[in-house]
Amino acid sequence: MPVKIFSRFFPRIFGLVLCAFFSIGVVSGQNLPEDAPVLISEPGSTRALVLDERSGRQVDRSPRVFPPGGKTFITFLVANLDLLPNEDERAFRADLTVAGGKRYPLEIVSLEPLADKPWVYALTVRLNERVGSVGDALVRVNWRGVASNRVRVSIGFEGGKIEDDPGAVPTPMPEKPPVKNSASPGAAVGLPWTGDRVRFMEQATFGPTAATEMRIRRIGISAWLNEQMEEKRDANGAVRYSSIPYPVLPLQPTAPPTTCSGDCIRDNYTMYPLQNWFFREAIYGEDQQLRRRVSWALHQIWVVSGRETVQPSRMLPYIETLDRNAFGNYRDLLREMTLNPAMGNYLDMAISTAASPNENYAREILQLFSIGLYMLNQDGTLQRDAEGNPIPTYDQDIVGGFTKLFTGWTFCNSGCPNSVPGIVNFRDPLIVNPANHDQGEKRVLSYPGAVSVIPAGQTPMEDLEQALDNIFYHPNVAPFVSKLLIQQLVTSNPTPAYVERVANVFNNNGQGVRGDMKAVIRAILLDPEARGNVKTDPDYGKLREPVLFVTNIVRPFNPTAAVGAGAVCQGRSDGVLNLITATLDQDVFNPPTVFNYYPMDYVLQNTELVAPEFGIFSTGTALKRPNFVNRMTFGGGIAINRQSSVFCGTRLDLTRLVSLAEQDASGELLVDVLNREMMHGAMSAQMRAQVLDAVQAVAPDNHLKRAQTAFYLIASSPQFQVQR
Repeated sequence: MPVKIFSRFFPRIFGLVLCAFFSIGVVSGQNLPEDAPVLISEPGSTRALVLDERSGRQVDRSPRVFPPGGKTFITFLVANLDLLPNEDERAFRADLTVAGGKRYPLEIVSLEPLADKPWVYALTVRLNERVGSVGDALVRVNWRGVASNRVRVSIGFEGGKIEDDPGAVPTPMPEKPPVKNSASPGAAVGLPWTGDRVRFMEQATFGPTAATEMRIRRIGISAWLNEQMEEKRDANGAVRYSSIPYPVLPLQPTAPPTTCSGDCIRDNYTMYPLQNWFFREAIYGEDQQLRRRVSWALHQIWVVSGRETVQPSRMLPYIETLDRNAFGNYRDLLREMTLNPAMGNYLDMAISTAASPNENYAREILQLFSIGLYMLNQDGTLQRDAEGNPIPTYDQDIVGGFTKLFTGWTFCNSGCPNSVPGIVNFRDPLIVNPANHDQGEKRVLSYPGAVSVIPAGQTPMEDLEQALDNIFYHPNVAPFVSKLLIQQLVTSNPTPAYVERVANVFNNNGQGVRGDMKAVIRAILLDPEARGNVKTDPDYGKLREPVLFVTNIVRPFNPTAAVGAGAVCQGRSDGVLNLITATLDQDVFNPPTVFNYYPMDYVLQNTELVAPEFGIFSTGTALKRPNFVNRMTFGGGIAINRQSSVFCGTRLDLTRLVSLAEQDASGELLVDVLNREMMHGAMSAQMRAQVLDAVQAVAPDNHLKRAQTAFYLIASSPQFQVQR
């Protein structure tokens, strides 16, 4: 039955998820969200009201035909905006759709208020050079993740087969400024499960829960962030960075002893215990949810892989470093990660000497961890030379300079607190052997205010600190790191305005401090592009990577141990969920390369959209996603499948959904509650009708199956799989 339901209502899952990512969000002119921008149309028409290029006056005659090609500029009029200080055209996106549904991005050129009506803005765009003589087309503007109405414009000739959006109406020139709702984002008042709170929980946690929703509703988003960022201490007064204690993992010999096999290999020479701890922390940890989410994001920037590190005991100090610095300062993270033994092992700094230098870490700290390959503006856009080419941030000589700076550091195998004879010390930071450190002059990054050459004859520690300062104060760090964190937490395609607002906070937290991660995370999650009840911009959001797809399904529904689990489980899941995410191409703490589980610059084929998580989304993994939902819904969850007192399994508690099915024979209450709690109330009318149809096809007195049907269809739907 579940397979039949899925095939009937959600065919072609791969294509549909792609569609959900960049083709939904069309909103009719009479059904716009309150905070949506409004494109002005001609009186009594849905044809765009535009400004004449020569006179700057409104063109109120119909129609006007624009020539195709990239030399054509069109100035539309946009209303219902409430801009922040210095918010400009970089906060907007625009696109044009032609008959047949193909969509073309439009370059935003300028945004200026009208002199006589400053609450209306002239938005000038350049036509995409690939748009030919297509006749009538529909133009939309997107701002802060919300789409405007679509207005008609003619390219090449008037007429054609494209139709207005259903319910589209004329949007005449407003004669007075809009009245805006003054309630602040995350206000502690309002109805349960608003779209903005659900979205926030998806961005800041591993999945919404009733308890978290209630807490945020009571104290507000800003206060909840403060609460999560507060220092937590254990019963002994020591600072703790996880809700569930880290596993106790003694360091092991590099090669497994001959007496070690089976569970011994699994527990000491694979990431298995760390993976289980991670998922238990993700689904049960409450007071460290935000730290865990940020740490997980940092892991995908500062990549170390268990494929080379092998031992979980060697990997744990690396994870602790990420946890400790999630709300610290990025400069401290630079230093601690540079001297982290797992990183030293993974990128070979621990074996790099003056006589045999290795450039792996020197190259990756620049390319992946701090500044990237090309010079950036503070809004994350590329700087270009006179010929229009990107400007490299460094050359091979600079890589060579940093390679020399990072020589001589190695494992502290004697004399340190955790040194054990015969065991490589992955707990204490790397130490330096001065005899193996290059004492010569080193060329480093050159930018205004920087010392671009580190002199010869300094101590290795002086070299290291100057090298890290040279990286940390480079102007690229703020936009580069800020954009990566936005992509991990909120949306794959942030506007340049969003990136710049966060980068400005990275550069200065308001008290003159650079790199304050608390301030940066707050800026990301409180930005108007992240907040808002409804997001209808088709380019907004991100595909839920496998880990988040799994936890967003499991965490909200009171996960417990499978039926029959032993008392050792205490009724809770054991966290053995990596067996699911690994089949979806995300093997936790085992990324395949230093470039993460998926390429952060991955672009969807035949689009200009950056969509990193789609790099591991294929026809195969697309089908495994609904299979997982089916297993958790109809298959009893992840049951005990071996004789082990610590293997508890995982199942969901759908009791509350069954109760909703009992309360309303129509099924509408069940579907609408799931819509609010799982999809921010953004389920399309077509999807709602299909899910309700499937629910109503089940006998009214079979409340469990009705609950299972609704949950299965929503959790496996393309619209759910894209986090908006």
